[in-house]
Amino acid sequence: MHLRRLSAGVSLALALGWLHTSLAFANIWPTLGIKLTDGISLDTGLALLALSLWCSRTPAHDLSAHAIRRWSWVWVVLIIGHYIEATARALYGRSVNIYWDLKLLPDVGSMFAFVARPELLAAVAAVTLLVPLALYLPTRLAWTRVVDTCHSVRDRQGIAAIGGALIASWLGFWWTTPPGGETRAVRSVVWSIAEETAEFAVEASGLHRRPLPETPALDTSLASVQGADVLVLFLESYGMTSWDRPEITTVVTPARERLTRALADSGYGVATTRVESTTFGGESWLAHISLLSGIEVRDPDINRRLMLETRTTLPKVFSQGGYHTFAVMPGIQLAWPEGRFYGFDRIHAFNDLKYAGPSFGWWDVTDQFALARLDQFAADARRAGQPVMAFMPSISTHAPFMPVPPYQPDWSRMLTASPYDEAELQRAYEDIPDWTDLTPGYSKALAYTHDTLAGYLRTHGDRDLVLVVIGDHQPAALITGEGATWDVPAHVITRRPDLLQRLRDRGFVDGLAPPADTRARMDTLLPLLLSAFGSH
Repeated sequence: MHLRRLSAGVSLALALGWLHTSLAFANIWPTLGIKLTDGISLDTGLALLALSLWCSRTPAHDLSAHAIRRWSWVWVVLIIGHYIEATARALYGRSVNIYWDLKLLPDVGSMFAFVARPELLAAVAAVTLLVPLALYLPTRLAWTRVVDTCHSVRDRQGIAAIGGALIASWLGFWWTTPPGGETRAVRSVVWSIAEETAEFAVEASGLHRRPLPETPALDTSLASVQGADVLVLFLESYGMTSWDRPEITTVVTPARERLTRALADSGYGVATTRVESTTFGGESWLAHISLLSGIEVRDPDINRRLMLETRTTLPKVFSQGGYHTFAVMPGIQLAWPEGRFYGFDRIHAFNDLKYAGPSFGWWDVTDQFALARLDQFAADARRAGQPVMAFMPSISTHAPFMPVPPYQPDWSRMLTASPYDEAELQRAYEDIPDWTDLTPGYSKALAYTHDTLAGYLRTHGDRDLVLVVIGDHQPAALITGEGATWDVPAHVITRRPDLLQRLRDRGFVDGLAPPADTRARMDTLLPLLLSAFGSH
């Protein structure tokens, strides 16, 4: 008898342990893995209390096996929902947004399918099919055991007490934890799903829409840059974490030193500031439009609506100042009619670049090639007697960051079909992404981009150039870690000392290293730059 009771107690403890930990685990940063924690699950407490109350009104034997199966599948959905929420918050620094994330899912899936090894794709497919079943089996056993316990009034009261204790503990930890502090009160997955579903409904209905912000005053004479070619270069995923994390700086610092020497050898100075981006870990276009329009855009809906309007933008300001303006957009592979919003004289998308070299990543094109092609377009405009204002977002530092292209010192080879020697190309291809830790790939890709900039400046030592280099956003939280800022560096490189002084007067500092404090937001950086570009 005692052995039977002991066995029953152990089986009930295992069942309750599974149900609780299945909604209380945490992410193992910076991977897709999970770990057990001492967190308290509100959802489990509520479920146990609800079951005991239900059984007090309805005999437990009336809960059919079919009902338990359905409830077990619901629980599996909660487990998967908790995994997605915990992983998204840890790796991407934000919760899930069903409306917008579903729109991006096909593109992300295509990118993953292109760069991942076949065996990894097969593993992902197998996991997608088998994990729900693997979760269902112990979940059904656990709920069956708990329901069996509810036959007894005494045991049912025990289940209710456990549920009540979990709820009370969760409320206690939630109430006493200061904002932003760590807590044992695990975020409720039911609440998360309800919140995301409501957000989806609001996004889809458009009920949340606010009036679009007004365009700030963007008047400037451009006197401090008149006659110079102005290039605005967004570096993909170039965030402050690349200056803060030792694992990254160890790899990137030598490339930064090479860039610093190239600046000095070529007669360029650099002024740097620190900017809060309007996006984190992705959606680069929100940063692009915020800078180019001077309007704070953090919402895909605001972005879409704004691009349907006619507004003053940075390219339009330079066009009015007599510049030929164009964009080099190596990541745009489909029709992009919204691009008319910016007012460029010409947009050169992927197909216009006519890349014939080896493939690197999902986009094929390398940053060095894109800059070489940009130079061709700029030369054509200068021959027509116009200075140029060019815009280009880089892509070689886009996740998954690898394989990293080799840097080619002979820039004349970049526009050929064979920009690299076979041996160095093969070495690059052998370096494949580690999907459990993308930091090494990120560091190598960022070092490559710094070397590309250094080489570009060395080949333009006699050119009157104003080069604005700015990060679009921090990399995802699986690289930055939890709680990272949204800050990115912004550099202005030029051989014009008066312009450098005007930037210093506006809070910029000398050198590549950003200041310790944030000096502007992505949208407020535009009027700040234009004021520096203006007259004394």
